[in-house]
Amino acid sequence: MNEKIKKHPWNIQGKYYVDHKTCLDHECCVDEAPNNFKMDRESWGAYVFKQPETVEEELKCQEAMRCCPVEAIHNDGDL
Repeated sequence: MNEKIKKHPWNIQGKYYVDHKTCLDHECCVDEAPNNFKMDRESWGAYVFKQPETVEEELKCQEAMRCCPVEAIHNDGDL
């Protein structure tokens, strides 16, 4: 069940990223953290276009992770 993660190719480098294989285009991450997540309408799915730079953005990214119904958002810690 622990399949290899396929990061969305448009994820910006950093600790947060979206697993392109798992994401089902629910958009809750964009709703929670619009300054950090966008939708890719070409291949369907979300990606991180900007890593959090403020405490507020960090909290919103954490909430986006929690709200994702398929757990497609990951955080590799402080990179």
